[in-house]
Amino acid sequence: MSWFTALPFPQRRAVALSALVTVASGPLHAQVAPAVPPANEQDLPVTVRAEEIGGRPDREINLNRDVEITRGQTRMTADTACYRLVEDEVTASGNVNMWRFGDRYQGDALQLNLETGRGWVLNPQYRLQMNNAQGRADRIDFLGENEALVVDGTYSTCEGTDPDWYLKSSTLRLDSGRDVGTAGKTIIYFKDVPILGTPAMSFSLSGARRSGWLPPSIGFGSKGKTEIMVPYYFNIAPNRDLTVFPRMMFDRGLQLGATGRYIGATDGGTYGGETHFEGLRNDRISKTDRWLVDSLHNQQLSPSWSYGWNLHAASDDQYLSDFSRSVSTSAERQLVREVYTSYATQYWNLTARAQNFQVLQEPAAAANPALTIPKPYARLPQINFHTGRFDVNGFDWAIDAEATRFTHSTWDSGNRAVMISQVSYPWVRPGYYITPKVMLHASKYDMDSNAGRPTSLSRTLPTFSVDAGMVFEREASLFGTAATQTLEPRLFYVRTPYKNQDDFPIFDTGEAGFSYAQLFSENRFVGNDRVSDANQLTAAVVSRFIEGSGAERLRLAFGQRFYFTEPRVQLPGRPVQDRKDRSDLLLAASGRVIENLNVDASVQYDATSSSVYSRNYGVRWTPGLLKVLNAEYRYVRDSFRNADISGQWPLSKRWFGVGRVSYSLQDHKVLESLVGLEYKADCWIFRMGAQRFVTAAQSTSTPVFFQLELNGLSGIGMGNPLDSFYKSIPGYTRLNTNVGRP
Repeated sequence: MSWFTALPFPQRRAVALSALVTVASGPLHAQVAPAVPPANEQDLPVTVRAEEIGGRPDREINLNRDVEITRGQTRMTADTACYRLVEDEVTASGNVNMWRFGDRYQGDALQLNLETGRGWVLNPQYRLQMNNAQGRADRIDFLGENEALVVDGTYSTCEGTDPDWYLKSSTLRLDSGRDVGTAGKTIIYFKDVPILGTPAMSFSLSGARRSGWLPPSIGFGSKGKTEIMVPYYFNIAPNRDLTVFPRMMFDRGLQLGATGRYIGATDGGTYGGETHFEGLRNDRISKTDRWLVDSLHNQQLSPSWSYGWNLHAASDDQYLSDFSRSVSTSAERQLVREVYTSYATQYWNLTARAQNFQVLQEPAAAANPALTIPKPYARLPQINFHTGRFDVNGFDWAIDAEATRFTHSTWDSGNRAVMISQVSYPWVRPGYYITPKVMLHASKYDMDSNAGRPTSLSRTLPTFSVDAGMVFEREASLFGTAATQTLEPRLFYVRTPYKNQDDFPIFDTGEAGFSYAQLFSENRFVGNDRVSDANQLTAAVVSRFIEGSGAERLRLAFGQRFYFTEPRVQLPGRPVQDRKDRSDLLLAASGRVIENLNVDASVQYDATSSSVYSRNYGVRWTPGLLKVLNAEYRYVRDSFRNADISGQWPLSKRWFGVGRVSYSLQDHKVLESLVGLEYKADCWIFRMGAQRFVTAAQSTSTPVFFQLELNGLSGIGMGNPLDSFYKSIPGYTRLNTNVGRP
């Protein structure tokens, strides 16, 4: 056994020897960056070992039998090897093995010119530590220090000599300097069966964003017809990209779309946005051109000044019904178009906006006017001003002002100016607090026309309120766990005089839904067109169980409002209600009752009729990883009564079931349903399922989807099951959690 330690190579030779490993590791794993040696390795000596060492020291060094070459974290073994000093070239043959930072490469023969980086390796096999990838090739040609050409190469992240899936490419050109991989004819095999082929493809060697074709998506549209989408991704810059997608719908025609995203920064601040467009020329069914546009933008012009827009538009009322692929999209009927700017300082801010809406009517609205969706007023423009301070000699004060021009195509238009000022003096002491507050609501209207009523209207109303509460604590236990229990009674009194407001228009105001938070609001209306008269007292009690860590384990609350005089201000068209001296009673409970079991319940009890007006019960059980069950019951008197069950659960070691059913107990019909199966192998996941949801008042969609996800490569299939699972099943967890959400 002989040893030989060479002096450190000149710089160019050290770089070239590093390139041997760098380039050899790069060609066969498209998702991981080639191993780059630390800078200090360039100065390390090369140590060789062999049974026989010969040659001429000034010309070549010949190594025979049990050859080993080591340099830092790089080690190579072979039966024979030769280093020619004049040509600056290394050759090795017979059981060539190379280790580099945990990666291993095996081949029959290797040649590399250390100066130019050119050479080749025959019949290489490899295994990569970073993502556990493996593969083989007939030959790798090194075209330079940063570029290589792989001939008939394979790649897979599966274990074993017979991987479940792999891709094979006729030629694969790798440029580690530009982080680009370009493949010729490529076929993806699953269980040794070819499932997808492409004449060419390109990708990033490091897994970074790279322009190129994305995996095709095959699925069904909202009406159940087959469609194919093949997106192309443009990596314009690190902070900008564009995705273009031709989408062939066999029943309607070819739809073209694009989504552009950008973020960045200027001297004034950051900016970002996204614009999406899709268009279909001459829809074969409707015989019209169809399109959709969504655009968002927000930008800081300075630390105090910003602007942006939020624009949405569609070609026709039925667009979302015909093309939607999710429940949330199909339910969207009011498309906002808004441009805004804002200026903010420490104590005040000013916002101006112009806002309009496009309303997409239900397809059945023509036959059933009750389904017609009213169009909101446009704000052209609206200016809001806010200023306020806390703890100014013990006082808190604020002023909110607004000036708006409201326009509508069929309703009366006009101008509205509003100013709401308030001042309060909080007394906060250990164990209790008292906060008296005085508010003044002043508003003025100038109407273009008002159906014979005054066109100039004004209103000034004061409001007085007192909010008071106490906090008691005691040591307690909850299901055997030590906790601190609180008892927090609270009283909230409001007094606002009555003023007849029937002549005032309704631009943007509605009655707030009755809730626990609304119990402590001075005005029961949302918006500035109505100021509710009030002479009322709210009484509530909250009890919380707090663990030693400070986490709230359970919260119990109930509250009720008592009317000393009945509120008389109403919205137009609202029927006169029977006189009540108290509101409905609200009860609520939420928290983690036991480990992995969360509950959320609320009840609105009508004491006048001794019946429940509404109730909502929900529970989520998460006993372990990839296990979640959700159940919810919702009821509103004379409106709906629905039950909703969803979950994700392992059926065996590798099979997992997902599902959801939303059922109307009142109408005896399914509102939404989802059923799916997932299979988790070591290096791939298979998903399949079907979903049904309402896209309009009298139409439904039933998409079917399946997907084969190859870990470390991509997903292939029809539709997007992951998107459906995430949106339909609260608490759903992806099986290969290390990959992350799509």
